[in-house]
Amino acid sequence: MRRSVWVSALVVVLLGGGAWWVMHKKPGSQDARGAMGGPPPGGPMGGPPGGPGGRRGGFSIPTVAVTPVVLADMPVYLDGLGTVQALNTVTVRTRIGGQLTKVSFTEGQTVKAGDVLAVVDPRLYQAAYDQAVAKVAQDQAQLANARLDLERYRALAAEKYGTQQTYDTQKATVAQYEATLKYDQAAVETARTNLDWTVTKAPIDGRTGLRLVDVGNIVSSSDSTGLVIITQMQPIAGTFTLPQQQLDVINSHLAKGETLSVLAVNSDGHQLDKGTLTTLDNQVDTTTGTIKLKATFPNKDNRLWPGGFVNMRLLLEVKPKLAVVPASAIQHGPNGTFVYIVNDDNTVTPRLVTVTLNEGDKSALSDGVKVGERVVVNGQDRLQDGAKINIAGPTPAAGAPAAAGEHRRHQGGNGPAGPEGEHHRRRNQGGQPGTDPAQGAPNANQPANGQPANGQPASGNSLGGQPR
Repeated sequence: MRRSVWVSALVVVLLGGGAWWVMHKKPGSQDARGAMGGPPPGGPMGGPPGGPGGRRGGFSIPTVAVTPVVLADMPVYLDGLGTVQALNTVTVRTRIGGQLTKVSFTEGQTVKAGDVLAVVDPRLYQAAYDQAVAKVAQDQAQLANARLDLERYRALAAEKYGTQQTYDTQKATVAQYEATLKYDQAAVETARTNLDWTVTKAPIDGRTGLRLVDVGNIVSSSDSTGLVIITQMQPIAGTFTLPQQQLDVINSHLAKGETLSVLAVNSDGHQLDKGTLTTLDNQVDTTTGTIKLKATFPNKDNRLWPGGFVNMRLLLEVKPKLAVVPASAIQHGPNGTFVYIVNDDNTVTPRLVTVTLNEGDKSALSDGVKVGERVVVNGQDRLQDGAKINIAGPTPAAGAPAAAGEHRRHQGGNGPAGPEGEHHRRRNQGGQPGTDPAQGAPNANQPANGQPANGQPASGNSLGGQPR
């Protein structure tokens, strides 16, 4: 019985001690929780416990990046996927048969039309040429003798010492030798051509590919592989497709005699070359509903390679003097497209706008804004109509919030940066946390909840509020 009494008394003492500890240590636990990054005390909108208007537990003023509306020219592009093609591609073959004795080019070499590429053994063709030349000389001698006989027979026939038949026969013989001589001269030209063809020359300017045959092989004009492939690199062509709905607007510009520019752009958005539109295909692809276009590029730096895929951008026109803002400023809401306008008192107002043209990271607006007005380009997710903002300075990157310590240093005062340093500084000055030490009133530039300007929870809860 006595043991039960003592146990009951011990329980009562423990419960009383625990209640005393909880009542006296609860604010400290809340402070610790705030210092660990937990939710700050106070109401949901930043007021004190039990009502609004306090300095604890609220949201800080957001720091955003802004930029003015500018007047600029905006290009109008039509984009399509294209393929680079060589204007001329030639598979070089030897024109005659024989053993390949010499290759005069290196793989990947840039050659000019007429440069020697390969040589076939010319000895057989040289002999044929010499034979044809000798035959011409023989026929020339026979023709000269026949013409002398013809002149004798003509004189005898005129004096009635010879017959007319003999004269006519000799005349036909002269004509026969003349025809034979022409035939032999043609044979000489054929032999000379075959001899010249033993040397294979580049037919166009371009770049050689990989060698397709080695020295010592027997080659002929009927070989399908050839000796090498030459591709013209400068200038070079590019073909791309656009929807057929764009056909009318393109033809309208071409009908005016305009020269339309085409940009070749890689996958990273870097311009490779600038050319001009050459022509449109004469029909629409019925399977895809697209029209094929062809452009020509100088390709002076050989940045375009035959067979490669590139993005083609056809420049239709340049619209002058449009109100232009960064594309990041454009927001979409239930009432349409809008931007946040920055007022003179550093508050923001959403305003409906109409986007007429997008190009890269810029958007052109037809109404809703005026040139020179400032718009928010970063941090819009924390804004609403009439919200107060801090404008990011030129040093931080656009849209990046300032650090807590940096924000406090910009407000003036000495001492360590951060919430703890601010607390000790104000205590040394005799003021209350969250108040201006000079006037004892809340500082308009200081958030009432005691949080840093970047909106993150304070590292401690020593800047505001009284323990409950």
